[in-house]
Amino acid sequence: MKLYLRKYFIKLWHWEYWSMNVVYFPIMLYYLYLSFRARSFMFFTASNPSIENGGMLGESKWEIFKLLPKDTFPNTILIECNNNIPLKNVLEKMQENNINFPCIAKPDRGERGWKVQKIHNENELDEYQKNTNIDFLLQNFVDYPVELSVFYYRYPSSEKGYVSSVTAKELLYVLGNGKNTLKELILQKSRAVLQYETLEKLYQNEWENILPKDEKKVLVPYGNHCRGAMFLNYENVIDEQFTHFFDELSKKIQGFYYGRYDLRCASIEDLKQGKNFQIVELNGAGAEPSHIYQPNYSFFKAQKTLFFHFKTLCNI
Repeated sequence: MKLYLRKYFIKLWHWEYWSMNVVYFPIMLYYLYLSFRARSFMFFTASNPSIENGGMLGESKWEIFKLLPKDTFPNTILIECNNNIPLKNVLEKMQENNINFPCIAKPDRGERGWKVQKIHNENELDEYQKNTNIDFLLQNFVDYPVELSVFYYRYPSSEKGYVSSVTAKELLYVLGNGKNTLKELILQKSRAVLQYETLEKLYQNEWENILPKDEKKVLVPYGNHCRGAMFLNYENVIDEQFTHFFDELSKKIQGFYYGRYDLRCASIEDLKQGKNFQIVELNGAGAEPSHIYQPNYSFFKAQKTLFFHFKTLCNI
């Protein structure tokens, strides 16, 4: 089967790959109802008063990081494109802020993994900067083994909040068998097939190499669904201790009541104890309870979950 046809059928039979316009069409109708009830199309801006637009669209990641307790996120700097900062100055700024290679570069205003890239050296940073005409962040790469998305909300009048979703992220990888080339291994994995052109360009020098038996090769080093990561429902880890940790953390973030933490940690138990974790991103009103994208999760169950969260957003 031709590659484009195979991609088409993979997306057709797995709603997690459907267009957001299709997935969110019922939600948009509900949003209109909520707007009428709230007498404002912008009701969501009040959910997180300290975040631009409540975090629904176009918010600055840099401004959000400035709200977080300093020790909860990796060293991060903002590079403004309109200042035409020479590479030498960027490297000096990295050194001043203890940011080393490899690091993560990502747009200050962007979503769904757009232009997120792991930068390994000065040459890659120089190329990224030359090809990026918007403000972007440079952030130390966090190599903790567990990557999670945790959805949290709390009513302003309440001392106790709720964790409504926990998602573990399995990075896109292939496993060698000592027989097939990297290209062949990618073609055997549906999730990797959808990233075929990007991976072909990224691994052009290894494309025909045979991967040794049982060698695991991570193809994309960040947990974005649209970049091939598999999302797994981890709601079973939610308990009183887990919720208490996010209550205490969220209360330290001025004007934050509704959104999703994307973080990496050494283990779930360490996270519950508030140690060995780093927040790589905090999303506001536009965040999703991302466990709904677990393979084989019911589309109708996902809709029910989204409706619940939009209702909660409006109530907050």
